[in-house]
Parts: sequence; structure tokens; C-alpha cells
Amino acid sequence: MDAEIQASVDRGPAELVRLRVGHRSAVADWLLSALSESSRRRAIEEWERHGLAVLPLGTLFSAVRLPGSLVLAVCGGSMPSVEADQFLDEALDGGPVICDPRGRRYYALVPASMPRTRHQAAEEWRTREVDCLGRCVYLGVPRPDVDRPDAVSASYWSVPLASAATLCRPLTVARLIAAGWRALGNAADAGVEDGP
Repeated sequence: MDAEIQASVDRGPAELVRLRVGHRSAVADWLLSALSESSRRRAIEEWERHGLAVLPLGTLFSAVRLPGSLVLAVCGGSMPSVEADQFLDEALDGGPVICDPRGRRYYALVPASMPRTRHQAAEEWRTREVDCLGRCVYLGVPRPDVDRPDAVSASYWSVPLASAATLCRPLTVARLIAAGWRALGNAADAGVEDGP
């Protein structure tokens, strides 16, 4: 356990709450840092009203859109589910993931350069409904404290940002995609449906 977190636990629940609020504030500041002042105000209002703000990709981070069927083929379960969230947390080494239960997809947040540096892989992925999203694309990003599905927010953090600028490693995401394709292929070979 991180020494700062352990010290907060030792000092009591109020100190732990303060630490969590400070962490969420730092994450929110980082997520909003690529925006102009007026866009920042708009995003904060969207978070307050809807729990979700539309943020540009390709500056601080990009995203890999994963169909729910691919993720569920590897981990089983349903969407959304605690099991799927825990699986993604482990499979992506704690890298941040957004779940869109209504659209039945996940977004793994990756370095902003990934669409350019992994261009060939991204082209291949697109044929399988996986898309690497970068510049000129906007993503609905949940408020940092929305970490479970609810009736208000359209999306939630399946795996919350551990800290500002801590993203999924591209190779780890690629391995998850490959495992998902293998699992979907095995299910199709066995005559089983691809899932939801």
C-alpha cells in the first residue's frame, strides 16, 4: 500500500476522505488541462449536471474503443458488472477504462500518440469493431468520482485513473484485444453466440 494512503488510514476516516477528494481533484484538473478556460467551465458544468463531460482526444490521451462482446468473451459475466471491471483492472495493470453500458463498449485510455504509433494495428483492429480514437475525436468522460453504473450517468469509470497521466500501456491493450479475438473465435468455432 502507498505510504501516504497508509498514513491516512492510520490517522482515521476523515483523513482518508480528504486524501480521496484531493486525488479526484488532481485527476479532474489533469483531465481538464487541455481545455481553454471557457471550455473548462463548460466541462465542469457538464460533470455537475450529467456526471459526464465531452473532452477532446489526442492531446493528453487517446482511447481504444472495445466492444463489450470482446471484453466479455475474455472475462465472462455481463455488462456492466463488477467482475468485468475487476478483470479489466487486472488485465490492463490498473490502466484507466471508461464503460459505456448503453453503447455496450469500453474505452481504454492510452497515450495520445498511440493512433499514430500503432497505425497499422489500428487499421487491422477496425475490421473487428475496435477503434483507436485520437485527434479530432471527442469522448464522454465521467466525473472522476463516478466509478460505478447508476441511473444518472451514461458512463462510468470501470477502472478509475490511478493518478493524473497514468494510462494503459498500448502493448497491454493489444494483448487484451488479441485474447478477446481468440475467445470470440473459439466461441464461434464451438457454435456459441458471440455474447451480448
